[in-house]
This record gives sequence, structure tokens and C-alpha cells, in this order.
Amino acid sequence: MSKKDFLKLIQDQRKKAKKKKFKGTFVEFLERVKENPEIADSAHKKLYDVIVNSGVSNMLDSDSRKSKIFDNDNIKIYDYFKDEFFGAERVVSKIMRFLKSAAARGEESRQVLLLMGPVGAGKSAITEHIKKSLEGETYFHIEGDPQKGNPLQLIPRSLRESFSEMLEVDIEGEISPVVRYELMKEMDGKYENFNVVETSFSQRGRRGIASVPPMDANSQDISVLIGSEDISKLDLYSEDDPRVLSLNGAFNVGNRGIVEFIEMFKNEIEFLHTIITATQEKRVPSPGKHDMIYFDGVIIAHCNESEWNRFQSEHTNEAILDRVVKINVPYVLELDQEVKIYEKLLSRSKFDSHVAPHTLKVASMFSVMSRLKPSSKCDLLTKMKIYNGEEVIEKGRVKKVDIKDLREEFNFEGMDGISTRFIMKSIDCALSDSEKGFITPISIMDTIAKNCKEQLVDEAFKQECLKILQEVVRKEYLRILENEIAKAFIAAYEEQAQSLFETYLDNAEAFAMRSRLKDKITNEEMEPDEKFMSTIEESIGIVGSSKEGFRSDVTAYMFAKVRRGESLDYRSYEPLKEAIESYLINSVKDMARIVTKTKTRDDKQKKKYNEMIKTMIDDYGYTEDSAEEILVYASNNLWRDS
Repeated sequence: MSKKDFLKLIQDQRKKAKKKKFKGTFVEFLERVKENPEIADSAHKKLYDVIVNSGVSNMLDSDSRKSKIFDNDNIKIYDYFKDEFFGAERVVSKIMRFLKSAAARGEESRQVLLLMGPVGAGKSAITEHIKKSLEGETYFHIEGDPQKGNPLQLIPRSLRESFSEMLEVDIEGEISPVVRYELMKEMDGKYENFNVVETSFSQRGRRGIASVPPMDANSQDISVLIGSEDISKLDLYSEDDPRVLSLNGAFNVGNRGIVEFIEMFKNEIEFLHTIITATQEKRVPSPGKHDMIYFDGVIIAHCNESEWNRFQSEHTNEAILDRVVKINVPYVLELDQEVKIYEKLLSRSKFDSHVAPHTLKVASMFSVMSRLKPSSKCDLLTKMKIYNGEEVIEKGRVKKVDIKDLREEFNFEGMDGISTRFIMKSIDCALSDSEKGFITPISIMDTIAKNCKEQLVDEAFKQECLKILQEVVRKEYLRILENEIAKAFIAAYEEQAQSLFETYLDNAEAFAMRSRLKDKITNEEMEPDEKFMSTIEESIGIVGSSKEGFRSDVTAYMFAKVRRGESLDYRSYEPLKEAIESYLINSVKDMARIVTKTKTRDDKQKKKYNEMIKTMIDDYGYTEDSAEEILVYASNNLWRDS
């Protein structure tokens, strides 16, 4: 880029920054409201609209796999969250349902939105993202008002009904003590002479967005919430004079926007009493002996489960609990979404090492399964796959386990287990320790095991995690690896698989219909090839009388897809796909000899080995070094007896 390009970038930004904001009389503001009533919306309505305006779509229309995961629930996807938070669709949906109701002035408009979940589940990140949505958005307020209240609050109650009809807006609340003093003492009651200004939300500038950190009992000061009296002005004005007020507390700053309570229940109950009036009455105390101040803002809080349980166990806290809408924020239980989380976090780092295929998937399998509760209906691996929207094949058929039944076994699944932070620290550790310029599923499993031993305190949970890693994750990875190597070994794998699929389908259809096949070349009629079909079926353990049922299932499924106008390939029916892949893998007799380095390779085998490496690089995303390391691991673990 040239000097001119840099200058243009600077000037363009400066032009945007200087975009003229409204400043005019109260009457001119009323004209604006008449043209666009939305500028007088409540805080909840403004926040809801900002998020919705980014785009909303119906999940089931865009992702058929999700329909299995969510059991056809009408979950909406909000574009503002979708590329930032993965596997949090239910949480986001509940948050938006709260905001929608609050925007419509339902009971939620007088409630605290509380996000509760384990450490590292994303509570703070979601809250931060919600606050960020308002950054740069603007709102109108009375010039000089430290509370930055809605200018419509200047209208006397006797005229509000008339103005509401004229402007087609609701008018709620009262002006702050500071503005009231100015109105009566300096404006002679002529509120139409007040100036109104347009201001942008800014967390950094403390405009419309405020955060309240947890405070210990010794340092808690209510002024953090409601401001204070300026001691330097008490010599000039009386105690009840509003001019002594310094309205810079969280409820003053966050008026018209958002007030966040970080780790809310770490505070003493007395500190939280202000929330009661802020929610139910939409008023907060002013410092000293002054009137209550109207508050219009979204209160968002978050806490851990232990803090919530401790707080709600105290019956004296009922008043606050009654004003809370709790939304659980569990760990992600959907494997593919967990992978996306690590991909996103890695993309923001500066590591330049290669991450071999399946590395993040292996880490994700471990973290997800550590969060699942054992079920009598299926094993942990199967449960993870069902939660991921996959079809699990057992004895040639899709395993019939209702995802809703699995979820109903445990009400709070995902509220404990291995955190996202733990896995990311393990990934970072593996990347930092790598001297080869790459990490693999093998190295990440080793790092996770080491970190489990060193960092997990609870001995029973530690042993459970190590068991999952060694007995479930490692075995599943070996299965994935064997399939991948076999595909790399078999020339034209896709073509072979498709050809087997078409041949099997023709024979199965003829068998099911009790008809004969016609040879495509000679037109000679033939009986269905029983031997061929049996060979395919036996590769996944279908023998005896179960063969007939399997063939009927395949035929019925394919007919149904054709009627719906869907295309057919070997992946169309999961049980048949698995049978064909198993058949191809089992038919590869020379694979172990070629992959295993300890065996002597002739020139033909060397050529085949090099072709495999090339396929793994070009098609699967390995580097030469990571591919060779993986093949060594495979030779040591898959074909020891070869």
C-alpha cells in the first residue's frame, strides 16, 4: 500500500466519525419521533430489534441434520450469533424469547436475565457479544441529563395520552431530579425549550452500557450502582439540592441500554437489593435524600452453578429470585459444533504449526463425552453420535434411540465435564511443544492425558476422563484412521463404492420384488446374485434370516428417496454405506504390508505407498511429515500381526 492509500483510509474513517448527530429542540425531536416512532423504543425493544435486524432464519429450512438433533423443535438461527457461538442455538433462542417478550412489555421487561452455567461455557462471551450489538447505535436524550433519560418524559402526565396517540408511542417514566430542577428553576416549566441530543452507545465511553464486577463485603459500596453526592458541592448547595448529585453509577450509565452484573451472586445480598426496585418498579434510589430515579435498561447477569445453588438455598433471597429469569448455558454437546469452537479460537491465534486432520475432532470427542451422563439405552460413544445428528448402525440397521428420551434422562446434562478452556490450553500446549511443525491426534491425546493427570483435582473424575480417552476416543480414532488409510490405498475409491452400490441395489430390488435381473450387455435374464449380496452384508455382520429384512429396508428407503426427487449414491443409506466401506476395506489384502515400514517393500509397493502419501496430502489435508507419522502409528496399532 502507498502513502495515498493510508491517507484515504484515515480520511474515510474520519468522515464516518464526523457523521452529524441530531441536536435540536424538544419540538424538533417530537417531529422526528412522528416520522420514526422506533427512536423512542424501550431499551429491551431497541436491543431486540438490533439483533433481529442482523437476520433470522428457520433452522429446519437450512440444515436437515439439525432437525434430528433438535427433534424438529422450531429453533431459529440469529445471524448475529451464528458465526460466533457454535452449539448454542437453544441458549440463544431462549435469550431472544426473553427479549421478545420484554420488548412487547411483558413480565420479562421487569426481570433480570441470568445466564447460569459451568466455567468456560460461554456466559461472559455471550453477554459481551450482546453488549457489543449496541456499540455504535444511537439514542436520544435531554442535553445535560446525567441519566440520559428519554426526552418524552418531559411531557406532563396530563398530556401524555394525547401525545401518545399523536406520536403512536408509549410514554413511561419521569425525568431525573437534575432535569426537574432545571425545568422548574431555570426553564420556568417550559419543557419545550429543552434541547435534545443524539448519543451513540459505548461501553468504553460509559454511555448506555455498564458492567458491575463482583465486590467483596468490605469494599461494597452502593455508589457503584447509583452514584453519589459530590462532597465538594455540599458547601455550595443544600443536601436536597439535585446539583450535588454525581449520577455515575451503573444504573445511571446503563439507563436506556444494558447493565451487566459479573458473577452476580458473589456479591452480598444487601448490595443486590437495588435490583428489586430496578426491575419491578423500574426505579432506583438516588444518592442521599433525593427522589427515586426512573430506570429503563436491560439487566443481564451471569454466575456459576455453585453460586446459584448457594443463593437460592437461602429463603431470604426470594424477592430477588422472583425477579430472575434463569437460562442454563451448558457446555456444547454437539461434536461438530465443538470442533468449530476450536477452529474459531485457533484462527485467532498466531501459531503457524500444521494441525493434522482429525486432531480437533479427537479433542472434541473427549471433551463432549466427558460432559455426557451414562445411559442405559446406549454407550457413551453412541450417545455422542446421536447428539451430533449421526445415524448409528448396529447389526445392519440404524440404531433406534430417541434423542428426546436420552435428553429426558438427565435434566442438566452438559453442566459439568471438561471445559473448552481446558482443551484449548491442551491444544496450545501441544502446539508450543511441537518441534516438528505439526500436531496430530496422537500428540493431542498424549497432551490431554498429561494435563488430566496434572490439573484435574477430583480423583474419580480424573480416572473417568483417562478411561474415556484411552478406551473410547483412541479406539474410535483408530477406526476412523483405518477407514481413511483404506480410502487412500484404494484407487478410485468413490467409483468402486458407487459401482458396488448400484450393483447391490439392482440385485436387492430384484430379490425384494421376486423378479429377475436383465444383463445390461446381453439382455439375458438372471437370478439375483445371492453370493454377491451376502458378501456385502456379511461385512457388517448381517447373516442368516436378517439378510431378507436388510434387503427390504434398503429397497424401501431408496424408493422413498426417488419419490421425493432426491439423488442416489452409495452414501444415501447409512447401513448400506457402512457395509460397502467395510467390504472395500476388508478386501484390501496388501494394505498392511505397504503401510508397515518394518516390512520389505518392492518397487510396486513403494509406488503404492507414495501414491497413498500423495492422496493424504492432496485430498485429506496432511503434510508429508504428518502423513508419514500417522502411517507409522497405524502400522504399530492396526496391523501388529500382519
